[in-house]
Amino acid sequence: MDDRSAAAGLPEDPNVPVACADRRPAAVDPGSYGMQKDGTFLHPSQTYVNEEEQHPFPGGGEELFPATDGYDPNTYKSDNVTVEAHYPGKKFTPDPFHSWQNIVDFDGRRYMFQYDRSDARVYDITDVKNVQIVESLSREDVGEVEGNPEAVAGKDWAAHDMWGASTIQWSAKHGGYIMVQSFEMKRQVHFWMGDSPENSKYASPEGVAAARADTQLKGFKVYKLNGPRKKDWELLSTVSTDQTQQNPLDSDLTKPQQGSGSLDVPHWDGGRYMFISAAPSDDWSMQEYPTYLYANGFQVWDMADPAAPKLLDTWHRNGMVRGEEEAYRSNPRCGNRTSWMGSRNPLYIPTPIENGGKYGFAAMGGFGMSILDISDPTNLREVGHLDIPPSVAGTEADNIDVSQFEKTGMVYLSGYPLSEDCYEPYKDIFQIDASDATKPRIVGRLPRPTPPGGATVTDYCQRGGSFGPKRSGYYTSPGEPKDGLMIYDFYNAGAQFFDVTDPKKPKIAGYFAPPTFGPETEDWARSNPTHGVYVEYDRKIVWLMTNDGIYALSSPSLLGAPNLAAPTEPFRTSAR
Repeated sequence: MDDRSAAAGLPEDPNVPVACADRRPAAVDPGSYGMQKDGTFLHPSQTYVNEEEQHPFPGGGEELFPATDGYDPNTYKSDNVTVEAHYPGKKFTPDPFHSWQNIVDFDGRRYMFQYDRSDARVYDITDVKNVQIVESLSREDVGEVEGNPEAVAGKDWAAHDMWGASTIQWSAKHGGYIMVQSFEMKRQVHFWMGDSPENSKYASPEGVAAARADTQLKGFKVYKLNGPRKKDWELLSTVSTDQTQQNPLDSDLTKPQQGSGSLDVPHWDGGRYMFISAAPSDDWSMQEYPTYLYANGFQVWDMADPAAPKLLDTWHRNGMVRGEEEAYRSNPRCGNRTSWMGSRNPLYIPTPIENGGKYGFAAMGGFGMSILDISDPTNLREVGHLDIPPSVAGTEADNIDVSQFEKTGMVYLSGYPLSEDCYEPYKDIFQIDASDATKPRIVGRLPRPTPPGGATVTDYCQRGGSFGPKRSGYYTSPGEPKDGLMIYDFYNAGAQFFDVTDPKKPKIAGYFAPPTFGPETEDWARSNPTHGVYVEYDRKIVWLMTNDGIYALSSPSLLGAPNLAAPTEPFRTSAR
């Protein structure tokens, strides 16, 4: 039937999709892409998933930087960006590949949380030039574990506990911050499966069975924060998104739960309604990615009482759930064993429902972008949809910047790269005119970042590691985003400042690209030179997260004069 038929002894999992025959992209002819005579880079047209290996090409990093194994040790910076501070090394790098950030204010001090599941830091960032580590959490004491190390208790974490991607908002009712943490299975369950064909979910029924058998909460937890440290968390509720549970507030944690749980940062502004990305059962599974089992849609929860959230509605696009194979087959990605299908983030919402907001923007990977009418949160409705050009490998339709929508009707949609050395199509940031929500349309693309003249490289693909947009910060940042300015992390191109004041003539107004590694960066972590920006709009500071710690950046001409001391007012609730 397909590549799983070679595996004997276990039945095929009905929720591993086989709607189309295996169309995994073949290896790319090395002469069909690479450096051009004019110093630009021609990307491959399509590639398979491969995050583990370098992909050298003539004129690339291995030739330009042989002493550092193909990774660029140089820095590139525009004159209008200032490095206020750099905090290097592993103690400021909880995870070199990915981390989440939040900010809270207690007793006149400002704190930043940086974390990814079991690995976490709490910093006092009140003095931008003298950041102090307040707490460091990990599971390093657990050691080598067969299977899921999160199932084992350590000094900092109980079994199956962690720091999930969080939103933190102020609650007048509770007189403090409320933190909602997503709990989900790991995206790439490498301890059970791999992205190569012989180890993927399509050929490893034993790996799929082990992933299904894991016991953990799939949903979210709600805490009140009584201070900046983990000991200050007060658990209010534990909520399952598994639709088979009789009571989502009292789910059975001794047995496997179905579905994905809540992904990435829940969208909640402290009001009544919260939106999450989730697959509520195992049959939400029309997903090509070789080590992931779910195709995620969206849920909306009533948070009037954070101790007892109530599910209001669940939405998905036709083709995401098993039984909808006919609709799924119409997608050109069907069978490619490569594309991420479904959401990774909740809805992007320019204006809260309580403030008259009507629309939520859904980024759904290979399913494209949908616009939902959220004015009745008990009845989410799609009012507009946009298919995007295939761009695999790498993640498609992942991030939507809606910070400019209220003023211009424009949103900015992007995926992000997964392969090193640009061994995949370039990930454009599409300019989308959504002023008519029923007919969104691509009207442009933001310019591709390029190194400064006279640099060793003429294209960032030559630097080593990944190159392309990650995300443009968070809606949870303190202060009001600036009209006409968006700041993206761009992997090996660092922080890129885009001026979109005139949507017809977008331009790169500033940038800072640090070295692709530091003295303490492990070789395996060089592929993600930078992986996130977090902007304090109130203090005019940009924090850039890298595989070698954290940079604090400012740009008076673009953001305004920075405040490097305590904020004048404490951060309470996200502006948008």
